Amino acid sequence: MENVLSVAIGAAIGLIGAVFGSWFTARRQDRMWLREQKLKAGIGFNTAVVQLLDHLKETQLSDDGLGANELANQMQEARSALYLLCASDTVDLADALARRVWSTRPTDGRDDRRAEFRETLDLLRRFTHRLRQEIARL
Repeated sequence: MENVLSVAIGAAIGLIGAVFGSWFTARRQDRMWLREQKLKAGIGFNTAVVQLLDHLKETQLSDDGLGANELANQMQEARSALYLLCASDTVDLADALARRVWSTRPTDGRDDRRAEFRETLDLLRRFTHRLRQEIARL
């Protein structure tokens, strides 16, 4: 009888260990997937914003047509992914940055527009820093 009881206790402990092990593994895989998705969305958003800003140094968004529109679509697609994956603080910064990019005008050598452009770049840095912090917490 003692052998049956010790075998049953050992089997129960082994089963509990297996259940907890699979639960922890599943959680870790979920966190890794979320981290990867946030990273992809952040990279896509940052890349589109930087390319749009480089483009806007010289011209208005509406002046170029397809090239700028394609970049704007890429930015919006990445921003949509950020909405689904990220915390509200990160999403708020992405929104502010997108609005800022839409309102950015060509610098054309004017100091006020250069300052506006620098503020947009500062907002991009803040967004990137916030997203980096969020990803690091996973």
